[in-house]
Amino acid sequence: MSKVRDVIIIGGGPAGYTAALYSARAGLDTLVLEKLAPGGQMATTLSMENYPGFEEPISGPDLALRMENQARKFGAVVEYDTVTEIITDSEIKTVKTLKNIYTCKTVILCMGASPKKLGIPREDPLRGSGVSYCAVCDGALFRGREVAVVGGGDTAAENAVYLSRFCPKVWLIHRRDSLRATKVLQKELFSIKNIEFIWDSVVEELHGQFALEGITVRDLKTGNRRKLDVEGLFISIGLTPSTSLVEGKVALDPDGYVITDERMRTNVPGVFAAGDIRSKILRQVITAAADGAVAAHSAEQYINDVFGG
Repeated sequence: MSKVRDVIIIGGGPAGYTAALYSARAGLDTLVLEKLAPGGQMATTLSMENYPGFEEPISGPDLALRMENQARKFGAVVEYDTVTEIITDSEIKTVKTLKNIYTCKTVILCMGASPKKLGIPREDPLRGSGVSYCAVCDGALFRGREVAVVGGGDTAAENAVYLSRFCPKVWLIHRRDSLRATKVLQKELFSIKNIEFIWDSVVEELHGQFALEGITVRDLKTGNRRKLDVEGLFISIGLTPSTSLVEGKVALDPDGYVITDERMRTNVPGVFAAGDIRSKILRQVITAAADGAVAAHSAEQYINDVFGG
């Protein structure tokens, strides 16, 4: 059993590393547990233009590494390990991973959210062989090929714009007749000649045994079906909160996001949440970072109040 740490932060995205920075600078014994790589969803973004302080775009992976290095500089410890269980029903919390068991005074949940799936046959077998949820990660593999993007929000629009730079044709498929993406993104999207829109439609079937060879799209109004000979399908229909670890342990909203107050406090004393995992109206890198700062400050106050500093 390890020593009792002040703060354990689960997740190394912008919320997690901002929380780690603020906690470490406050002199708290801070541990970040991240299962894969720094950045979370931010790490899948090639070019970020809306994060304050950068006149020129910065890539998500680059910003993620800077955040991690800054947190480490002030004393935060980062371990790459998978959390398997969180025990929160006592004053001292327990966090179990594949490698260790940790105890702490406070936990900050920053596990983020993961892309939603279409839920159609062969989606999982063809993932990585034509089916992708990250255009920035996989788009370059489809240079010179026709691809399709599914979705109508900012992520779908951004993915279509990105793919249009090196794919001769990008089909944007949306189940409604208008987009939810911001007006700025829509203006850019509609100005690109090699992006073609398929409205009021859904992807119904994936073709190809070992690699994607095409998709069947169904018009929701007419019922008509058409096949597109695309080799890449980029699914961009939203996120699912990564809250399986805390189901039944902290309060969640109907969509599965963690409910907090403005101080990032959950309904369990000593447990906080920040970033995309939290129930809120806007999920951006800047809002995740802000959440992380608030959560760290609240955790510090909780430690002072309950444990006497």
